[in-house]
Amino acid sequence: MQTLNWNMTKLLFICSRNQWRSPTGEHIFKHHPEVVARSAGTSPNAKKTVSVNDIQWADVIFVMEHKHKQRLQTRFTRLLNYKDIQVLDIPDEYQYMDAELVELITLSVDDYLSLSSR
Repeated sequence: MQTLNWNMTKLLFICSRNQWRSPTGEHIFKHHPEVVARSAGTSPNAKKTVSVNDIQWADVIFVMEHKHKQRLQTRFTRLLNYKDIQVLDIPDEYQYMDAELVELITLSVDDYLSLSSR
């Protein structure tokens, strides 16, 4: 479990089943010195289904596909009013910690974090 420093940015990674993509995002950033990360899925059958607590906790929500953003907006409409949701456009064709998946997530999130800190 990560120690939370109040200055750390809280990242929530979302995919459908919380099986391959979003846990990869969480794993990549788990030990990053400036962020804390969690992951969840939009499906009721997900390993961990996204909750109200997850949405309230997150500073930035990274969804793998547009359909995940739409599902969150349908389920958590009011909670998302002031949330930053970033669509990574990563299709469901990777396994957990697949090298290409790691690269895609790392580049996208690093680009976002460097832009948001300016």
